[in-house]
Amino acid sequence: MNNYTVFVDSSCDMNMETIAEWGVKSIDLTFRFIDSPLEYKNYDMPTADFYRNLRDGRDAKTSAINSEAFKEAFEHELKADRDLLYIAFSSGLSTTYNSACLAARELEEEYPERKILVADSLSASAGYGMLVYLTLKQIESGATLEEAAAYAEERRLHICHWFTVDDLNFLKRGGRVSATAALVGTALGIKPVLHMDNEGHLISMFNVRGRKKSIKALVTKLGELAENIEEGPIFISHGDCIDDARELESQIKDAYGLDTEIIADVGPVIGSHSGPGTLALFFVGKER
Repeated sequence: MNNYTVFVDSSCDMNMETIAEWGVKSIDLTFRFIDSPLEYKNYDMPTADFYRNLRDGRDAKTSAINSEAFKEAFEHELKADRDLLYIAFSSGLSTTYNSACLAARELEEEYPERKILVADSLSASAGYGMLVYLTLKQIESGATLEEAAAYAEERRLHICHWFTVDDLNFLKRGGRVSATAALVGTALGIKPVLHMDNEGHLISMFNVRGRKKSIKALVTKLGELAENIEEGPIFISHGDCIDDARELESQIKDAYGLDTEIIADVGPVIGSHSGPGTLALFFVGKER
């Protein structure tokens, strides 16, 4: 039996039931609405309530996990004589990975007999969740701590993230599109299709007009880029637009005969930046 614990964080957008089923430990990033000092963990608020607040005009701000929070969580396992592997939220989007590395270095001095490995997923949302899912399959097959970390770091650049958003104003706030592009694009019904690059950043790739065409573009990318498409898995995540997620699932089934493994909510930490109506598709590809 492997004597190590796998940690993830809440930006993987796997719900509490899935986290429990997988047998991993999750640490929470936090968010708050900028008109309130109240801070919430990712799972404190139902996603439908969160997106209702965004649609009502409230803006949300997120906070990374600091090194002290990591030290507290990690030390609990170290004191139980367990090594640990933390697969982290993309360093291209958050300082969370760097904070975990700092905590690991400090704890290694206090617990020199224990191993603490931190792997940068270069992924987000259910793409990050997919990388964890695949790594756990390796662990179930007997992968050591070092082998599991190496696998995560090798497979991360094969986890394709393709997504579209419904409201360009959220991308404008994050600097992904200009104010002019957001205004014109909204008026014309323009929907950007984006992906995650090899440095873990979100990159706008091309635009289509209308929601139906943006969903079709995701289906097309699966056919173009998937590695051993029949093997899967397929993950979908959505920002309070389950009907669109089901439509994407149906089109994938019709086009390729593939079942979707997981449909997940885009949680508040990711949704603060992408907005309601975000729809994302994740799969294993030849490359990103």
